[in-house]
Amino acid sequence: QAQLVESGGGLVQAGGSLRLSCAASERSLSVFSMGWFRQAPGKEREFVAGISWRGAYTNYEESVKGRFTISRDNAKNTVLLQMNSLRFEDTANYYCAVGLGLSSVHPTIVSWGQGTRVTVSS
Repeated sequence: QAQLVESGGGLVQAGGSLRLSCAASERSLSVFSMGWFRQAPGKEREFVAGISWRGAYTNYEESVKGRFTISRDNAKNTVLLQMNSLRFEDTANYYCAVGLGLSSVHPTIVSWGQGTRVTVSS
């Protein structure tokens, strides 16, 4: 199975910024949508942001619109999530994902990353 390796998580104060990066081990994954999910303690994993395979389309979970920006570089097999104006409620483990229909109720996930922790202090 193709590997996704995330980086960029950490501890930040509310209002601050972080940038998450996800590198895919196989170029073949570039034909899929890429995106980010998150899971807070005691909650289910939820969709955060997604980007189509050519980068032409993006979509976001409502609470992060205007604060988070997703982008991808297929030449480098990477997807980035720039997170600005972070809030306490953004605290979660963030997971990179590759697949289809990422924002749908039943996404088809080809591969998951191992997760990176984001902690926002209030």
